[in-house]
This record gives sequence, structure tokens and C-alpha cells, in this order.
Amino acid sequence: MRHTFPMKRILIVKLTSLGDMVFTLPLVADLQRAFPGVKIDWIADSYCADVPRWNPNIERVIAAPLRNFKKARSWAGLREIFRALRELRREKYDAVLDVHGVYKSAIVTRLARTRHRWGYPVAELGESGARFGYNHVFQPVIEEDCARQRMRRAVSRAFGYELTKEMHYGLEMSGDTPAFAAKGQYAMLFHATSSEEKKWPIADWIAVGSAISARGLRVLVPWGNDAERKEAETIAASVPGAEVMPRLSITGLAQVVGRSSLVVGMDTGFVHIADAMRRPTVLLFTTTSRELYGVNTPGRAVSMGGHGVVPTREQVLAAIDEVMAQQPPVASPS
Repeated sequence: MRHTFPMKRILIVKLTSLGDMVFTLPLVADLQRAFPGVKIDWIADSYCADVPRWNPNIERVIAAPLRNFKKARSWAGLREIFRALRELRREKYDAVLDVHGVYKSAIVTRLARTRHRWGYPVAELGESGARFGYNHVFQPVIEEDCARQRMRRAVSRAFGYELTKEMHYGLEMSGDTPAFAAKGQYAMLFHATSSEEKKWPIADWIAVGSAISARGLRVLVPWGNDAERKEAETIAASVPGAEVMPRLSITGLAQVVGRSSLVVGMDTGFVHIADAMRRPTVLLFTTTSRELYGVNTPGRAVSMGGHGVVPTREQVLAAIDEVMAQQPPVASPS
């Protein structure tokens, strides 16, 4: 079924995580191109709701502390969830698009004020029971390898519009450059992953960081928890001139990413943010699918590895050469 009547307001339901939120951003530009004047709202988990807030074309971002409530089970968290649901129901939507596909996103979709609730078919849902939330189903898209293109294609077919080849993320953020990032050009090494089997060897990070430093870029190593900080310290201690970054907010770290000369990292949200902000990017995979989640912009973004194939340091250095070849030369240290 194609949804063909005029659209005035649409809600996107994408709750987590950072990388998946970035994947969804081009959908905003697609819908606004297809339906001039349409207002787009977005509901997200509070911990990553900053991502849609970076897009000024989104009218309203509704944030609910779902992950924190699951951990803490506090009355304060429950009150915040009810506040978010009241905000959700303040508007009536011409369509609600659940592009997440799990129980909690289906519940949100069902609670929204709309006659038209869209979601994926059972075979493509993260949790099959989420199907209860929808009265319209996107048709399966099998010809696109990239996850973000599959999503764009599914929605475009449902609503009867053509896609542009280029994806527009619409990211805009402002803020002062932290002092440590204002000293000159730098590369960032996102070594951390969500699980041990996805990691790349510390020795390889040190080798690649040292090679980047030898080419004139300062090396910054971010971290998000104590274990990641210890690994960052290990890498920085063996890379000439490298610095362990201070812990920053999601927006603060994204601002540093947006000013970087090079980002090398595992399949994590901030590396996808780097690609969306058009920074020279090298994305490494070990166990997950490069075809589904990789980036590929000739001369600027390269993905490698995946499905158990671990990239070598030589391959990563060659990829760095590729994405840096068309960039301005690195300034000599003063």
C-alpha cells in the first residue's frame, strides 16, 4: 500500500544507537524533498537524542530515558518517560514510521496519535513481536546491500517518491573548539568497541598511530569508560605526540570529530558521524558486516574487513593514504 495523501507532520521512531541514528538522518531530507513543507518529529532515547538535534530540519526531538530507566528503575526516570509520552501525544501525525523494529519502538508507535503506523515485516524486525504496532508494512528491499539504503528504499516505495543518489545528513553543530583540539591538525583513533571479538589489536593501533604521527598529524585517542581509557593510555604512551582525550559529551566529541583531518576506527557511532560530516574516514570491521554497515565514498571514506576477516595494519595504512590523497597537505609544526 502506498501512502499518497498530503503530508503535514511525520514522526520518525528511531530510539538508539548512535550509528543507527546517523543511518536514519538521510530519511529526513528524503521526506522533506518528497513532501515540501512537511514537519518531521523524532523520538529517541535520551542518551543519543543529541544526534537528531544536530539536524535543524527536524521540528521536534522527543527524548525518553529508556536505557537509564532499565538500569536504575527510578521514579524520576519513570516520570521522565511519562513526560515524553505526553509530549509525544501533543501532536497528531499523518504517519508514524518505526524504522527501529523492536518492542519498545512498536509501543511508542502504537501510542502516537495517528491512523497510519508503518513498520517492517516480521522477517526484518529486530523482535518479531513488534509487528503488533503497525497497520502498514514496508515491503522487503533485498537489492540494496547498505542498511541505510535499504531503509531509504523501503520508505520511498511506501510513499511513492524517487530517491536521490547522494545521502544528505543535514548535520549542523556549533561550539567552541576545545583547547586541546585547537593546536593544529589531528587524527582520531576510535579503538573502542562494544565487545571483545570486535576489537582490533592494540599493537596494530600503536603501529598505525605512529605512522600517522610520522606524517605530521597529531593523534588523539578518545574513550568512553575506564577500560577504554586504559587502552587509550596504552596506545598514546607508545605513539609519539599522541594525547588521550578528556571525556566529552556526545555533542562535544562530535564537534571534535567534525574538525578532524582523519578518523580511523572500528564500526562505532562516532566513526559513522565522521563519515556523515564528510571527514576522511577509515572504518574497520572484524566480525560484523562491512556490506551492511560500511562506508564507501571514493577518495574520502573506506571500509575494510568483516565477517571474520581482520584488516592488517598495512591495509589500513594504504586506506589512509587513499582517503588523505585529495586532502590539503598537513601543515608543518611551528
